[in-house]
Amino acid sequence: MDRLRGWPATLAEGPVGLRPLRLRDVSVWRETRLRNANWLRPWEPSNPETPLFRTGLGPYISMVGTLRREARQGLALPWVVTWRGAFAGQLTVGAIVWGSARSAQVGYWISSALAGRGITPTALAMAVDHCFFTVGLHRLEANIRPENHASRRVVEKLGFREEGIRRRHLHIDGAWRDHICYALTSEDVPRGLLDQWRRTSQKAPHDGIA
Repeated sequence: MDRLRGWPATLAEGPVGLRPLRLRDVSVWRETRLRNANWLRPWEPSNPETPLFRTGLGPYISMVGTLRREARQGLALPWVVTWRGAFAGQLTVGAIVWGSARSAQVGYWISSALAGRGITPTALAMAVDHCFFTVGLHRLEANIRPENHASRRVVEKLGFREEGIRRRHLHIDGAWRDHICYALTSEDVPRGLLDQWRRTSQKAPHDGIA
């Protein structure tokens, strides 16, 4: 199998888009994260490479370089989330394992000003379908802090299964934090997750989910 199949990829569903993360996104990425520092801090990994309050270009350049290298190696799919063509947040499928696993982990964040419009579940549904039906992955996980109710609602509305607690899974906001593991396999969405989300979202109004 060609591990680079399906990347780079630009996807769209109405006003919501996914496109590869670029070096020239540095200004809007940095400004958005600084503006949303309090919104993001409780859920962000305590990682010195991508701090919320550093203003230099180095951390961002390092992050993008690492993600682009991993993308070339078939280990990550780093996307920008867009809303009506403008930068809205970030969604990364990473920690890709091939062989008999064909699994990965997904993480995402969005500007607080755009929360509640269904942008994140739409972006995640597009990413899941691309990973399952184009890239060739079989299983995706999202590990979320129990206190992060907005992010949990995103995956729950999309049908991810709750598979238990991962004790002290990641270093978040200065301490090792428990996470709930949510997962989905390709067999769970034979018709595609985006189609399922379209039908679900048409039946009920958005309720403040990201």
